[in-house]
Amino acid sequence: MQIFGVDIGGSGIKGAPVDLDRGDLAEERFKVLTPHPATPDGVADGVKQVVEHYGWTGPVGLTFPGVVTGGSHVRTAANVDKGWIDTDARALFSERLGGLPVTVVNDADAAGVAEIAFGAGRDRSGTVILLTFGTGIGSAVFVDGVLVPNTELGHLELHGHDAEKRASSKAKEDHDLTWEHWAHRVQKYLAHVEMLFSPELFIIGGGVSRKSEKFLHHIEDIKAEIVPAQLQNNAGIVGAAMHAAKHA
Repeated sequence: MQIFGVDIGGSGIKGAPVDLDRGDLAEERFKVLTPHPATPDGVADGVKQVVEHYGWTGPVGLTFPGVVTGGSHVRTAANVDKGWIDTDARALFSERLGGLPVTVVNDADAAGVAEIAFGAGRDRSGTVILLTFGTGIGSAVFVDGVLVPNTELGHLELHGHDAEKRASSKAKEDHDLTWEHWAHRVQKYLAHVEMLFSPELFIIGGGVSRKSEKFLHHIEDIKAEIVPAQLQNNAGIVGAAMHAAKHA
């Protein structure tokens, strides 16, 4: 069974048909740059471009980088235009895609669901936390495989700052940090999250999951096991499609 998944990020909008039996992309993904400012209309146009690239006419699952309640209403917009707040994202995307059935879910929650089903969190009990490091820091918290939605742990305060302003991939680039220096910031952030939740496992997702050998060995003194996401940066696309299939 195939369903289309789209992952909307602060820097890119990427999507592909997903093979839900394998939990992997059925075709190579297609990506367009996220418009700046990332307004609802601009992002919806980007999504349309990605979906039309494949001539897709079935259900579409989308992720969104913020809190999404009731499967449609956007509550926060830290890394996209503030015009998203209180937008009915499901209605907007469905209209832009010519009436195709659409579901919308938080981006990190989608990535987490995919990793729990097909990746690094498979068959893991207890508390598992996936953290995506990109433009911001997304989070997905699972207890015995059950998601606690919209946790947004990237906005925990760390040394007087929003944690994602210090430890996201964007912060690494903006401040031209070495992998080691950045890993020490990530370590402080993980220690803070560990103090609050005492997870058995941290899964590190986002684009940096492809480069885990550059920084994971620099992270010390964390009791939880720390592993890179197995689906790497495709986890959000796969999770978006899974979410769409569940609500089809």
